Amino acid sequence: MLEKADLKRKVSKEDYKKEIKTLSKQLTELDAPIKTNSLPVIILFEGWSGAGKGHIIQKLILNLDPRWFTVVNTLPPTVVDLREPMMWRHWLTIPEGGRISVMDESWYQEVSVMRIENDVDELTNLRHMNEINSFERGLSDNGYLIIKFFLHISKKEMKARMKNLTDHKSTAWRVTERDRSQCKNYDEYKEVFDSMLEYTNTPNAPWHVISGMDDNACTLDIFRVVAESVETALKLKKEKDKNAKQLSAIIQPGQYHFVSMPLLKDVDMGKTLEPEKYRKELKEEQKKLADYHNKLYLHKIPMIIAYEGWDAAGKGGNIKRVSQALDPRGYEVIPIASPTPEEKNRHFLWRFWKRLPKDGHIAIFDRTWYGRVMVERIEGFCTPADWQRAYGEMNDFERQLYDWGAIIVKFWINVTNEEQLKRFNERKADPDKQWKLTDEDWRNRDKWPKYEEAVNDMIRYTSTDFAPWHIIEGNDKYYARIKALKIINKAIADRLKKVK
Repeated sequence: MLEKADLKRKVSKEDYKKEIKTLSKQLTELDAPIKTNSLPVIILFEGWSGAGKGHIIQKLILNLDPRWFTVVNTLPPTVVDLREPMMWRHWLTIPEGGRISVMDESWYQEVSVMRIENDVDELTNLRHMNEINSFERGLSDNGYLIIKFFLHISKKEMKARMKNLTDHKSTAWRVTERDRSQCKNYDEYKEVFDSMLEYTNTPNAPWHVISGMDDNACTLDIFRVVAESVETALKLKKEKDKNAKQLSAIIQPGQYHFVSMPLLKDVDMGKTLEPEKYRKELKEEQKKLADYHNKLYLHKIPMIIAYEGWDAAGKGGNIKRVSQALDPRGYEVIPIASPTPEEKNRHFLWRFWKRLPKDGHIAIFDRTWYGRVMVERIEGFCTPADWQRAYGEMNDFERQLYDWGAIIVKFWINVTNEEQLKRFNERKADPDKQWKLTDEDWRNRDKWPKYEEAVNDMIRYTSTDFAPWHIIEGNDKYYARIKALKIINKAIADRLKKVK
């Protein structure tokens, strides 16, 4: 793709002056519609050292309202960053609707410069590029505009620019070892850059390879692409918003191997456990889990336990028995409520990426990202296209967690309609538990058939071989708690067998 850049292209001062005023005006006038239409924009710059990324970013942002943009300077990952999945730190920087994120380098450093510096193998690099494509596709599908620039210069030009910088005391400090390495190994880096550009040049986030040889030509080309891209995105967004309720999509859960699961109506809900046996097994399983938690920390294995279930199914009591066995320094229980305005203005998975555990730690989610295909689907908080697309997005999310090394355990705590009504009435009659029962709980009961259909779809389309669902028979809380503990312990034991 680097051959697409015309390195001989030049623009005279006269022609530049004629065009730059119009383009600058176009860019300046984009702030209001971006804000009004809540369009999130990511403009990222990659390219050779010395190609002029910082310079062109400086010129670009002079035309933007500083209240509505952020410049993100992507540095090599820190020790903390390396304890999380590769894309974790990049998810944290995505803008909310109506804002622009201008990136001086980006997630592409992991599959280009750092690929060479860290001697990343082909298979790992391919996985990372797939994660990037999945990330950008998810953002684009959820309304983000991603504009990607790669600034290209020749080997001869790069050497000349590096020499000019190093020859002057005032600028010599700007030349880093990384810059020198690129200059010295230009051909090797060029091959890696070209491979990256080809593989990640997608319809939803295409690359714009721009010559950085002539500043005037480079500036005009970039300004023009930004202005045209934003104007096109605004038109498409207005059309999409207008027809949002009519738009639909075919469910595409991804190319994964799915574990066959029963429908909720076919689950045997008569399973019970005697109190004496429960106390004995609870002690045994909690002791095992305490020991396993220590081993997870020693081997730096992260774990994610996700709880979903009917209202009053016993998620809280189940979570309590699990957490009792854990070292409080190494786990967090994360209750998930309705998204805040800040969270609503970003991709729906953003708030979950923010709450991932570090390696060796456990995150227990009390309700999860699956709200997208249950409550948001049924209550109309998102469009049909949004929730139908979400199965694949959530599978991609969990696959990245699995590839990072995480153990993923997902529970659906199931109770019968009759048992739920019984527990509701018990809560209503108990002053100490009345706070647990809300009007929303009663409204959800009236929609039981719709929720049952949604749960069956959720389990069918997201029970993968790397993150399968476990349906817990919850009519008997004792039985449910022990079954959950045994599943968690087995998942950890199976993972520890793979430790070298």
